[in-house]
Amino acid sequence: MKKYTVKLTKKERDFLLGLISTGKSAAKRLSHARLLLKVDSGTHGECWTDEKASEALDMSVRSIERIRERFVLEGLESALERRKHKRYRPRKLDGKQEAHLVALVCSQAPEGRNRWTLHLLADKMVELEHVDSLSHEAVRQTLKKMKLNLG
Repeated sequence: MKKYTVKLTKKERDFLLGLISTGKSAAKRLSHARLLLKVDSGTHGECWTDEKASEALDMSVRSIERIRERFVLEGLESALERRKHKRYRPRKLDGKQEAHLVALVCSQAPEGRNRWTLHLLADKMVELEHVDSLSHEAVRQTLKKMKLNLG
């Protein structure tokens, strides 16, 4: 007995059939719709096993289990869509700090150097106390985003 059993209502079933028949959605969305119709254990469902659906629809059994779970816990629309990333990374530099970085890039390079390096810029930003710590990679990404280069 499956922990998450898909039982589609008539309305959900009609929606999925309409979605598949038009074929004007993302491929992942259409394959999830086909899967939900196949594993539906409602009155009009085909009630396929995960293994049979896996073989027929060329999906892993684990993916099928996850789609079933999302349908039961979060609803039809969530089961059809790709899962959104939950990871959030705050920006390393705010607008004022970025302005200081640009001013530094446009300034004269340190004595004995022809130009600024990413490591030198990161160290100088910390030295000038614009930030507590800053990696050369954060400097590179910021300059790239602003379409600036050191050459």
